[in-house]
Amino acid sequence: MRKGLLLTVASATLLASVTACGDSSSSGSSDNDDSKPKIGVILPDSKSSARWETADRKYLSEAFEAEGVDYDIQNAQGDKQDFQTIADQMITSGVNVLVIVNLDSGTGKAVLDKAKSQGVATIDYDRLTLGGSAQYYVSFDNTAVGTLQGEGLVTCLEEKGLEEPIIAQLNGSPTDNNASLFAEGYNSVLDPKYDSGEYIKGPDQSVPDWDNAEGGTIFEQMLTSEPGIDGVLAANDGLGNAAIAVLRKQNRNGEVPVTGQDATVQGLQNILSGDQCMTVYKAIKQEADAAARLAVSLAKGEEAETNATVEDPEGGREVPSVLEVPVAIFKDNVKDVVDDGFVTKEELCTGEYAALCEEAGIK
Repeated sequence: MRKGLLLTVASATLLASVTACGDSSSSGSSDNDDSKPKIGVILPDSKSSARWETADRKYLSEAFEAEGVDYDIQNAQGDKQDFQTIADQMITSGVNVLVIVNLDSGTGKAVLDKAKSQGVATIDYDRLTLGGSAQYYVSFDNTAVGTLQGEGLVTCLEEKGLEEPIIAQLNGSPTDNNASLFAEGYNSVLDPKYDSGEYIKGPDQSVPDWDNAEGGTIFEQMLTSEPGIDGVLAANDGLGNAAIAVLRKQNRNGEVPVTGQDATVQGLQNILSGDQCMTVYKAIKQEADAAARLAVSLAKGEEAETNATVEDPEGGREVPSVLEVPVAIFKDNVKDVVDDGFVTKEELCTGEYAALCEEAGIK
């Protein structure tokens, strides 16, 4: 069975309500008011992408504080045992709602099922837990993210006038369902090119746990086996930067288009310098705000608004969802990410990038 998601965007806003049965208690809050709903959030790591600590934690915290609820946000740092321990502690502390970004579907399912058995409402955040029991899912249209990456690579290759380019694919973690969705999206763009002979499919490999160091090693091996690689579909900015570092050693950075995702400071700087051709911006504040609104509604036993349903093919169920829209970012619209407040000019335009920012209209 394909481990993907079949997305059906609702023609009208879907309304659903779930009453959270867990007892309220205080944790991770400044005033420790036991009468307030309490929400627990487990982030996956800080290694695979900077976003979890620099963006998600920040925006979720701000959203919960604005709603006036107690909250506890912890990071499992890639450790499955810690992930389960944190979940147990949160359930014991009396959270009304548990929001998780799973490390893999197996671990995620165990945590979600235990929370459900304790009467705690559950939300899958960013990654759907296949075969899990989360009552809601909040993310981006991840197949669309991959489609933007594939289309972006095509645009960059066309701009360079490359004929029959050899493409390397540096995919995300095989245990992350989102990585499967990204691949579904960009393969829908690239496979017809391969089939027609317009492009040549080169090395194609997944990177365990989105590990950037391992991604660099894998790409180095790719270049050894196929020195003529002309383009790199890298599944996120971290893996894109790993590939760029290898290309830089051969003085081929900027010559070989490389994609990315997450609009990290590093990824945007690589785009400004010409080493990376594009990234995908996901307005994480919108995702975090949507998750916070949903969690607060569940904690208070109120109606929860969604805008889509997503099919979990392993669980054989449709999950009410909130999906946000991703945006492709090239050099000419890096400014939009700054204007949106996702990164600051001070973070982005340091040192050698100051002049590049000015050229890109970032003021």
